[in-house]
Amino acid sequence: MTLGAQDLAFGYRGHPVGQGVSLAVAAGEVLALLGPNGGGKTTLLKTLLGLLPPQAGSVVFDGRDLAVIPVRERARLVAYVPQSHHGTFAFTAFDVVLMGRTAHGGLFARPGAKDRAVAAAMLERLGIAHLSERPVTMISGGERQLVLVARALAQEPRFIVLDEPTASLDFGNQGKVMRQIRSLAADGLGVLFTTHDPNQALGHADRVALLRDGGVMALGPVGEVLSQERLAALYGAPVETVVEPGGRTAFLPG
Repeated sequence: MTLGAQDLAFGYRGHPVGQGVSLAVAAGEVLALLGPNGGGKTTLLKTLLGLLPPQAGSVVFDGRDLAVIPVRERARLVAYVPQSHHGTFAFTAFDVVLMGRTAHGGLFARPGAKDRAVAAAMLERLGIAHLSERPVTMISGGERQLVLVARALAQEPRFIVLDEPTASLDFGNQGKVMRQIRSLAADGLGVLFTTHDPNQALGHADRVALLRDGGVMALGPVGEVLSQERLAALYGAPVETVVEPGGRTAFLPG
């Protein structure tokens, strides 16, 4: 089972952003989408999710054109975690996660016992059950991001798409979110996430796509694609490579 793009052109009405993009993420795999600001990452994600129509080409879910899949079914197949969100309304963490069950009922349907059990299980899985009755306006950014991941998981999707899931998070919470990404893939979900940090791709992704000016510069296994030369070209800036005694590699701004 795969979610992907075939010769995709994407953008907004009267404003093309990218073209000729072909990539796919498989069940049980983590694909990182890496690139500079303005490179088209978020617009590409919105097109893959069906929030924006393709300008050419297609988005395909397991051989089916996403355009012919009903919205309710899409919500049961693919879940979305936006960048760190500051809620206006003081919903509890449990209520926010429970909203993910709308994909299995309806916008105005009353949640049933199964829905509440799934929501509770997702909070437990992410280690944030103790936040269940806390308003999301009164918890930390890292905790709020984990609540959004739990809400996406409550949809019981086959794929999960995360847009810069560690944006604005402190160092410890970045690690917590990234470890969950790897855990989701181990459970058989396909995971696609965007990032500015090549080290997150190195540590947590199976494959990486380098996106610049709306086009894919390179796509493939992380260890083969990520190099000092490619990253310098991607970001238009010097990049340094650090190799630890144990052989682990990291990239730093030059």
